[in-house]
Amino acid sequence: MASAAEQLARNVNFSTFSKAKELQQRILFTLLALVVYRLGTFIPIPGLDPTTYAQLFEGQSTGLLGNLNMLAGGAVERMAIFALNVMPYISASIIIQLLTSTSPTLERLKKEGETGRKQINQYTRYLTVAFALVQSFGIAMGLQSARLADVAPWFFVLTTVVTLTGGTIFLMWLGEQITARGVGNGISLIIFAGIVAELPKVIFQLLGQAQTQSVSIAYILVILALAIALIVFIVFVERSQRRLLVQYPKRQVGNQMMQGQNSFLPLKLNTAGVIPPIFASSLLLLPATLANFGATENPGMLAGVAGVFGPGQPAFIITYGLLVAFFAFFYTSIVFNPEETADNLRKYGGFLPGIRPGKATAEYLDYVLTRLTTIGAIYLTFVCLLPEILRAYYAIPFYLGGTSLLIVVSVTMDTVTQVQSHLIAHQYEGMIKKSKLGARKR
Repeated sequence: MASAAEQLARNVNFSTFSKAKELQQRILFTLLALVVYRLGTFIPIPGLDPTTYAQLFEGQSTGLLGNLNMLAGGAVERMAIFALNVMPYISASIIIQLLTSTSPTLERLKKEGETGRKQINQYTRYLTVAFALVQSFGIAMGLQSARLADVAPWFFVLTTVVTLTGGTIFLMWLGEQITARGVGNGISLIIFAGIVAELPKVIFQLLGQAQTQSVSIAYILVILALAIALIVFIVFVERSQRRLLVQYPKRQVGNQMMQGQNSFLPLKLNTAGVIPPIFASSLLLLPATLANFGATENPGMLAGVAGVFGPGQPAFIITYGLLVAFFAFFYTSIVFNPEETADNLRKYGGFLPGIRPGKATAEYLDYVLTRLTTIGAIYLTFVCLLPEILRAYYAIPFYLGGTSLLIVVSVTMDTVTQVQSHLIAHQYEGMIKKSKLGARKR
């Protein structure tokens, strides 16, 4: 039998959407914010020779810079003010979350609720600025060969650092505004918008290659079939979950005796979502990209690092897979705490059939979650590494990235869920108002 929430979700239609004015405002704000982001990806940094930089980018477009350019929505190809995108913020989030698990001070802040969360977010912002300064300085030094002749080196470095750092800070603020006043996770939507904006370009490139007969039609059909199969597989796994039965005994609330009822505790197969691939990409792409920039003027060790950790290389594939699996387990441990869940069930009188409340329940939840996370980590590693292996051995283009497809599909599903939640909340409010009006009439 369907629950009340499921029945309301089935009744969601266009007429319901037309009445939800708040949801319309949230969607409009999100779209305007993403338009602002896209405009920023076309504004180049000052003092850069576009012709020289285009030649520099062309030599790396099929490697690390191509991957980073896809995540940044083409901003790297144009070396725009948003070229760093939100990667420094993601790196800062990784460090803060790692410290939260090891530092007693940050752990106490995490348990303080909203106040502690705001303080941790503030630390993340400070660390984001520090990362952006370091990374933008490295890029500025690596782009000296693409600097205009009449621009002083120190002035070019200063303006590049200020511009790229300011762009990252603005995107961080824009993502927070989308989260608070828009629909869904703002940082994920910014990355999603960048990837989607680049898809038409690469599709036209494929069609153009087919017209010039440099790529056969069968080759394009194989790529499309692989992409569709990967999307179907991602949707299937992302919607999969293990539902644990939770029983609540009879209990007295005031003067009323509440009947016992059953509920379910849903555990997703991939609890970490798209965070592990994003974290792993942010840790791998940017350092190796800086090594590629530096290798053009300082061959030797940097050139060796850039070659070993280039996309398609065994070291890159192994490191990327290990990082994805690690962050799958790490982020799941942050999102879901078995001990807290077991305590909450015990406080409200709930229990899992055949398992004692308290410590035994926590151990069972940890056991089930570990098995699910293992499957989820294997799934994430497979989705992310399959395109890398195909590209390395069968020359499949880089834009068929598992990370890109995973982000696009997952963010789309999350956004649809957020919109549906707002519509269900709007229906609940309408039902409450009608019941109040009916009571007044009686």
